[in-house]
Amino acid sequence: MASPHLPFLSFPKTLPPPPPPLKPHAHRTSLAVAAAPAPPPAPPDGAGPAAPTRGDRFLGRQLATEAAARVLAPDDADRRRRRKEKRRALSRKPSGLASCYGCGAPLQTAEEAAPGYVDPDTYELKKRHHQLRTVLCGRCKLLSHGHMVTAVGGHGGYPGGKQFVSAEQLREKLSYLRHEKALIVKLVDIVDFNGSFLARVRDFAGANPIILVITKVDLLPRDTDLNCIGDWVVESVVKKKLNVLSVHLTSSKSLVGITGVISEIQQEKKGRDVYILGSANVGKSAFISAMLRTMAYKDPVAAAAQKYKPIQSAVPGTTLGPIQIEAFLGGGKLYDTPGVHLHHRQAAVIHADDLPSLAPQSRLKGRCFPANDTDVELSGNSLFWAGLVRIDVVKALPRARLTFYGPKKLKINMVPTTEADQFYETEVGVTLTPPTGKERAEGWQGLQGVRELKIKYEERDRWRNILSG
Repeated sequence: MASPHLPFLSFPKTLPPPPPPLKPHAHRTSLAVAAAPAPPPAPPDGAGPAAPTRGDRFLGRQLATEAAARVLAPDDADRRRRRKEKRRALSRKPSGLASCYGCGAPLQTAEEAAPGYVDPDTYELKKRHHQLRTVLCGRCKLLSHGHMVTAVGGHGGYPGGKQFVSAEQLREKLSYLRHEKALIVKLVDIVDFNGSFLARVRDFAGANPIILVITKVDLLPRDTDLNCIGDWVVESVVKKKLNVLSVHLTSSKSLVGITGVISEIQQEKKGRDVYILGSANVGKSAFISAMLRTMAYKDPVAAAAQKYKPIQSAVPGTTLGPIQIEAFLGGGKLYDTPGVHLHHRQAAVIHADDLPSLAPQSRLKGRCFPANDTDVELSGNSLFWAGLVRIDVVKALPRARLTFYGPKKLKINMVPTTEADQFYETEVGVTLTPPTGKERAEGWQGLQGVRELKIKYEERDRWRNILSG
């Protein structure tokens, strides 16, 4: 006979000790309540055979890590790329290498015609006495005596003469600046405002604050209203979408506006270095010289810096490297920087020896064509401004005139439009200069850009204010 089914019971091997007796109390009764038992631990994912093995859990963690890596990989790669670019840019920051104080080129004794050359005996003597910071290279000595010694070639460089550095290499020397904490003073030539504006200055300056300085206002016609010029500059800067701290109209020659710029720099630099930035030949070295001359009255550091200031020259590309100048008593250094060379400017297409003809040396004066005392009309005529500009007047009012403002050395010729092509071919390099000489005219690329301009006639007085050039 089968035994009946009995439930499975388990008993402890030893009985638990009895609870301690309750202590009597005079007036109240104590009741001990046992704590509720802790809930059992949550079962794993699945039970028994369905529970994940150690290998399953390891594989799950691996898959989760790989998925997170795929999500974060683009950001990590971008950060690594930015860090690499920053390290590469900062490696171009000027080091303690001895440089010419006039142009910033590293001093060398190997190639006499190259920038930075110093006589070996002079170099050793200055090095022995720790005076290499007071050395001026041979090229700067020639520039200081009026010689036109170019050194910049390539895209935006200058034809003619020897070319030891490219315009692209000079730009690379400024690439570290966007990673520095600095105050940027951006210079723009008022005579060539749009051509020298350097619209992509943020590529060099990064997020650093910018003070905009307009140079060479002493070249404007005598009756120019500077208040109107200032309003026009501010409006143009807004249209170009460039955020600046302030705008200053200055002249390094007459020192107009220099004091205001110095006050702004002292207020905004806050211990940072100050970099003078701009396109080639806007007057950076002349501006620094004017600053030091003005500051020298109150700042002994600036007075001492005047002795070794950058070289000024009409040759674009005079400065070939950042030049450090001890100019501030309260900390922070002043840097002159190489000019940014732009291929669209006229100076980038003419021979080095013709460059002085493009630089006005005195106030601009208007030249009217045709002359007011003649009955010649503009319609059907072409005007040549040297070999650089041609204007074909298709139709104009009988008494319409064009007024040109520019360097006096550039001659203006007017011929019938039907004869303009032949006139240009025969006279370029002879009457139409620059280019100067038939040899340079043979390699001249000629007139390329073509623009059509229509001026709507509204008021008679409007024609008196048309400026072209």
